[in-house]
Amino acid sequence: MENRTEVHEFILLGLTHDHRERYTLFVMFLLLYLGSLLGNGVILMVAVVEPRLHTPMYFFLGNLSCLDICYSTVTVPIMLSGFLTEHQAISFIGCLVQLHFFYFLGSGEGILLGVMAFDRYVAICNPLRYTVIMNKLTCLKLAGATWVGGFFPALMHTTAISQLWFCGPNHIQHFLCDIKPLLKLACSSTTLSLNLLNIVTGCIAMGGFFLTLFSYLYIISFLFSKFQSWKSRWKAFLTCASHLTVVALCYVPVLSNYLLASAGESAKREMIITVLYTAVTPFLNPLIYTLRNQEVKSALKKIFSRKHLFGRI
Repeated sequence: MENRTEVHEFILLGLTHDHRERYTLFVMFLLLYLGSLLGNGVILMVAVVEPRLHTPMYFFLGNLSCLDICYSTVTVPIMLSGFLTEHQAISFIGCLVQLHFFYFLGSGEGILLGVMAFDRYVAICNPLRYTVIMNKLTCLKLAGATWVGGFFPALMHTTAISQLWFCGPNHIQHFLCDIKPLLKLACSSTTLSLNLLNIVTGCIAMGGFFLTLFSYLYIISFLFSKFQSWKSRWKAFLTCASHLTVVALCYVPVLSNYLLASAGESAKREMIITVLYTAVTPFLNPLIYTLRNQEVKSALKKIFSRKHLFGRI
């Protein structure tokens, strides 16, 4: 049998090698991460605690917040650690684990955004049957499909990467274990992994995207046929504004990064795009859903006034 050298750990090179930039970026991303945990944690708490928000829309919003908390936790802490150390080492197994959860949670979020678009379609186009169609069992099934639909494609990616032979070098041009930077280091054929990245990730991303697109096309068509005034149409469509903003923040960078995957694209460009949907988007999502949402604001006021009252007692 031929002796082969195998890599047992990788070095994550991170976003920058400049020490001054590192400390600045550390503080910035730490604040983004803490803000993401706080904001999504508050939305999750409100969705669970406040009875008035026990509706399909807020049930899915709670799932989105949970995904965002987990997604940023899989990626941001190791990036923060990299800013403080000269060489950020990660074992081969640790790299596979991070890669799996990175794709699991990211794919789940893409599917969930499509489910949330369908929920808005039913709420606007079939308001009288909304509670019948989007009953508790249906919501649980859709949420379960979101998590399962993210898990198994990620498992396919992880299994395919685990079968590759890495003989060195072991320096990953990224701040996390992503597929394309890993493929550049592989000493065996990467055809299967690249095909999976194009087909599986493409299908999940485009599936969620088209479900969202068709849902909103039906909503727009319905609003034009049922409402005569622009004011009424705009008022109804504003209920979707938060979701549409989140969809844009998620799909634009993801589709540009993975839809046409190749192992030879700019590492710097990929890292900047990855930062957008792993650190920035989870921070912005709670702000987008709360700034213009009177129900969430009222629920927060109610909860905090209750705590203040108990504190005085």
